[in-house]
Amino acid sequence: MRSLSKTYDKEVLSVEELILTKGCIYGVIGPSGAGKSTLLRIINMLTPQSGGEILYKGRPVPLNGPERLALQRNMALVFQKTLLFKDTVWNNISYGLKARGCKKQEIEKKVTSLLDQIGMSELANRRAETLSGGEAQRVAIARAVAFEPELLLLDEPTANLDPGNIELIEEMITKMARTKEITVVMVTHNVFQARRIANHVIFINQGKIVEMGPTEKIFTEPENESTRMFVEGKMVY
Repeated sequence: MRSLSKTYDKEVLSVEELILTKGCIYGVIGPSGAGKSTLLRIINMLTPQSGGEILYKGRPVPLNGPERLALQRNMALVFQKTLLFKDTVWNNISYGLKARGCKKQEIEKKVTSLLDQIGMSELANRRAETLSGGEAQRVAIARAVAFEPELLLLDEPTANLDPGNIELIEEMITKMARTKEITVVMVTHNVFQARRIANHVIFINQGKIVEMGPTEKIFTEPENESTRMFVEGKMVY
């Protein structure tokens, strides 16, 4: 991203430059209303930027057209509020694979593997609307990664979940990034979570990237005072 901005009644996001590297997990932290979710939606092309440009593998991303749509299909976005089809767990996870014309044998292999990873093999035929919050979120993430997107975007994926579900989801995210070289950008209010699983941390405040760097450096040797205050759990405005 270069000179990227988003304006509604006022400017809510202004990013001078942001470079994401393949296979890394980025933890995006910052106060409420800082612009974290807006950044995620712009990366996913759900929300158009007001200014600046986005480049993908060195090429500018067009504002519309088939090339933009093709790039969107290489991404997956999971929101904090779980959105599943009123169907079985199996059909939810396999949906993206079917839509992309994958062969039945390949679909069965991938869905079976994902069900095992999320600890829900015995719930394959369970209706999605009967799942607990943690189970539903595991299914949503499994569905998102089933077709192995190049970029996985997560907006507070474990908010309000119990420790057991959080651990399963974190393990799944780190495994996919490591084995499939999926780039992950995860917005989280839990700085401890960002420290556990992210390779790099991006601290956003008032619509600007205040600091970005390797996770341990951000937590132990931050260059900006507001970054230090935030990771220490103090109020930042």
